[in-house]
Amino acid sequence: MKDLLEWSATELSVAIHARKVAPSEVMAAWLGQVQAVNHAVNAIVSMRDPDALMAEARALDDVTPQGWLHGIPFAVKDLVATQGLRTTWGSPLHADHVPAKDDLVAARLRAAGAVIAAKTNVPEWGQGSHSFNPLFGVTRNPYDLSRSAGGSSGGAAAALAARMAWVADGSDMMGSLRNPAAFCNLYGFRPSWGLVPQDAEGDSYLSTLSTEGPMGRTIEDVARLLMVLAGENPEVPFPRAVPDVLPGLDRGMGGIRIGWLGDWGGAYAMEPGILDLCQAALRQMEDMGAVVEPLPPPFPAESLWSAWVTLRAMLNAGGKRALAEDPAKRALTKPETIWEIEQGLGLSAQAVYEASVIRSRWHAHAARMFNQYDAVVLPSAQVWPFPADWRWPEEIAGHKMDTYHRWMEVVIPASLIGLPALSVPAGFGPQGLPIGMQIIGRSGDDAKVLAIGQAWHRATEWPQRRPPVLASPSSSR
Repeated sequence: MKDLLEWSATELSVAIHARKVAPSEVMAAWLGQVQAVNHAVNAIVSMRDPDALMAEARALDDVTPQGWLHGIPFAVKDLVATQGLRTTWGSPLHADHVPAKDDLVAARLRAAGAVIAAKTNVPEWGQGSHSFNPLFGVTRNPYDLSRSAGGSSGGAAAALAARMAWVADGSDMMGSLRNPAAFCNLYGFRPSWGLVPQDAEGDSYLSTLSTEGPMGRTIEDVARLLMVLAGENPEVPFPRAVPDVLPGLDRGMGGIRIGWLGDWGGAYAMEPGILDLCQAALRQMEDMGAVVEPLPPPFPAESLWSAWVTLRAMLNAGGKRALAEDPAKRALTKPETIWEIEQGLGLSAQAVYEASVIRSRWHAHAARMFNQYDAVVLPSAQVWPFPADWRWPEEIAGHKMDTYHRWMEVVIPASLIGLPALSVPAGFGPQGLPIGMQIIGRSGDDAKVLAIGQAWHRATEWPQRRPPVLASPSSSR
């Protein structure tokens, strides 16, 4: 029988429901893998006691399976509160915080039968696409341990690539599902905004830039986890009907029209080789029946960036102001977060309004663009996975970055207006490092975007290329 660790979550779920594999077998395999490779990758944090996990799994062996995730160990992103399991947001201010209740994502995972076993590492407060913090250190890329796994869902991506997860949750404001998926040769899906609802805490009317979403090594796993996470939360506004993304998943690539946006007319600096690899992938999509056309920039990149940093800073200042104003908290908060807050505190109401107008105009332009194309494509990242000892890339191909997050500007066209965006692997560069590209659709076209991804997966199966960390003697089980 194929190693359980190499199964997809869907295959594992089918086997558990058919009583061909027991939850205790799955848990034993997972614990063994974490013990074997996590010391090198550092993706799994705040892990529960192994004996308690085995006891919980054995108790499920004779229980009639209900949800899709029944009996599957699950490590939840450390930005999601988990009842009874330490949740830190990567901050020393919450080093010993144990929530009394689950956030919505964790509650839905439990309801689907998942065994909540641990957390996955994140950047402090989820800010920056490199997963390191003062509590747990840095998460490393399984394809090259000297490199970053991205972020803020870097722990989730690294765990998936290193076979310490079958499927994973993540969140995405500024590429936090897409960038780490690209760095770790995986699928990361930012769904249409509102498909996975927010928790009813803090502001839920203006905070429309970030969303939770799924990551996986197959598109079917991503689609099935999306169906677990999606669904109305009546306590928050802007409900969205949940499409069943599974029936049309295998519709194929034939006749699909794709617009290639490249580097947005030179606005987005790219490290050498990234555009070439994405263009090679698009040529393969053409061989599969898609029609691919290069597009000029559909909207001024600098306007998008101006709107983005304004709205992001406004939300950070509103939600995290106390971190900057309390001297004790400020001393234990990363400088990038303090910078975000201070940028937001200096904003005028007029500046926020003007940013929202830009956002509105881009939404209208994008809607017209999608009258001609089923999807548009951009690289998922502007740099290859960078050294793990950096805080962030300070320049790209000789272009200096003027903020800690400017190096990932390529993700904001989708984020700013809540479009569904799927990062798919595009292949590997000369140094053996992976990169990905975003397949972006019209708002609400999640099923179509996932179907394009499914056709690509069936043709390439890039995530089945095992990372070197799994071949080292220290990782053998």
